[in-house]
Amino acid sequence: MKKLQFKKDINASAERVYNTMLGLDHIETYEQWTSEFNPTSTYEGSWEKGSKIYFVGTDENGKKGGMVSEIADNVPSQFVSIHHYGILDGDQEITEGPEVEKWAGSLENYSFREHNGVTTVAVEIDVTEDYLEYFNTTWPKALDKLKELAEK
Repeated sequence: MKKLQFKKDINASAERVYNTMLGLDHIETYEQWTSEFNPTSTYEGSWEKGSKIYFVGTDENGKKGGMVSEIADNVPSQFVSIHHYGILDGDQEITEGPEVEKWAGSLENYSFREHNGVTTVAVEIDVTEDYLEYFNTTWPKALDKLKELAEK
């Protein structure tokens, strides 16, 4: 597993960037920036520390799938840590087996640092080899979209 890091400076308060990124005021803001990964991307659950959360979308056949995760930490407007531990196949949670073992236990961390009205969002994610190119291409686009949304 490789650790990837991405950063983006956004001309908005940390609170605004955090709320926009997580879709706390309107889930649509989360769905809009994550549409870079999947046009149907959304989440089901809570961002509260210790909560289970599903990151889901539908495939070309309309079947729901995604990640089964836990919010490992959440310090509002400062830091969010997501622990991925399973996959969702339709309505079935899969938490063991070869598909899960490749990346089980991986973390996705977001930090928000505000200075003079500009917030630097830093993303650190654990990625398997087969997703390196995809995430290296897609994360910068997603962060550009987040910047656009938060600066509106």
